[in-house]
Amino acid sequence: MPLKSLKLSTALVAATLVAGTAFAAETYGPFPVTVKGYEGDKTNSVSYSGQAARHVLHDSLKALASQGDGGANAAEIEAALSSYFNGSEGDLEIIAPATKGDFKIKQTMLNEISSGKNIAGKFYDGAMSAWPGDMTGKEVLVHMIKHAAQSEGGYDAANGYDWGQLISKFTMGAMAYNQAVDNYLDEKLEADNKPNNKPYSEGAAYTGKEHAWDEAFGYFGAAAHSLGLSAEDNYNIAKKKDLAVADANGDGVVDLKTEYVFGPAYYAAGADKSGKTSYMTDIMTAFIEGRKLITSANGEALSDEQRTQLKAHAATIEENWEKVLAEATFKYAGSVYNDITKIGEAADYDARAKAYRAYVKHWGELKGFAMALQSGKNNLGKTAVHLNRLIGYGPVTLDETIVSGIDGGGNFVRDRRMSWNSYQLHMLRVQELLIEAFGIEARANDATAELASLVDSLNNDGGAETD
Repeated sequence: MPLKSLKLSTALVAATLVAGTAFAAETYGPFPVTVKGYEGDKTNSVSYSGQAARHVLHDSLKALASQGDGGANAAEIEAALSSYFNGSEGDLEIIAPATKGDFKIKQTMLNEISSGKNIAGKFYDGAMSAWPGDMTGKEVLVHMIKHAAQSEGGYDAANGYDWGQLISKFTMGAMAYNQAVDNYLDEKLEADNKPNNKPYSEGAAYTGKEHAWDEAFGYFGAAAHSLGLSAEDNYNIAKKKDLAVADANGDGVVDLKTEYVFGPAYYAAGADKSGKTSYMTDIMTAFIEGRKLITSANGEALSDEQRTQLKAHAATIEENWEKVLAEATFKYAGSVYNDITKIGEAADYDARAKAYRAYVKHWGELKGFAMALQSGKNNLGKTAVHLNRLIGYGPVTLDETIVSGIDGGGNFVRDRRMSWNSYQLHMLRVQELLIEAFGIEARANDATAELASLVDSLNNDGGAETD
């Protein structure tokens, strides 16, 4: 048997002893049922199918955002987007992730994963000052959905918006990251919240703490066997490139409940491919070790010492997850910087339009991740203020105007101007700020070496932002 196959097969066999015995599992589960008096027939207490379903809703929402025709089908697309955001009383087709070639996805309908799920009920609803209009996070997403439905292919060239990217990256933070770090790994770790000596709900095969921890893991979006894989392997699963690596149980299909790698985990693996970071390993290890600790209590209430240890694992997850979002923000700030150079060097109209389209896509990813960073547990304070000022409500557009707000009808207003070079400087300041605030190390598309020369160039030209 090849070494990788042997490793995966071994990893799939989790120890089932409790009450102080160490576990040998490399996978997230299976873990035994420890609920006192449980009378069902389940032998595995792990359950996070609801979170997998929400990742599918997110992926499908992103795909739908690009299906508008510029107005004629706006009502239809808005209704479809709303159903994937708010949930549906019936079933919903899985638009994404879908089978690609020999990378076969097991499920085709959402209820095959979990029924009755939505994004809206799990979305950050605090103030989101990064977006115009003085809205909450949830209101921002609804606003984005409306404009995506009215766009052609999810693209707004005039204002510089790629709706699929904005919706997707913001949701990765405002749903998945927020729920994990500001709910399940926060208040639900307290002694009187979802205690470990009671089932999570009547008849459940898992305790309160077991299921709360599982749900946090589900929002991270890793495959159960991700710890046994390389960063490249995890990245390729999300890209639907390697069925053999994804298909841990060898049944010929990829189960979206346990074998797929969704957004947050994908970006952790993406950063780790640099060889400079170990976000996926550190987060997965903390999740597995935390679950082992909870299971070792054997259905008894966790002691203060055990909860202290559990909170330490949670802190590791939170710190690394925040850095993953910061790394992604950094990466796309560099992409935007490079795109501006390409726009300026474009030889003709077609080349310029192509470069501008890439620029708008990358700006959507930059902005979405910057907003995701602000939807967690930590108040980023002046870091958020500076980040929002540097990135703005929109990118510099082809006529060198920038969105400055929205009018009473929810339409964007562009009455502010900025030069392309000045905005490039903003991107380098964003990268500089992220290094200082979060200590990130992968730093994809690092352009900070250009900072001094760009500042000199702008000073010599007298080029600066004008209102």
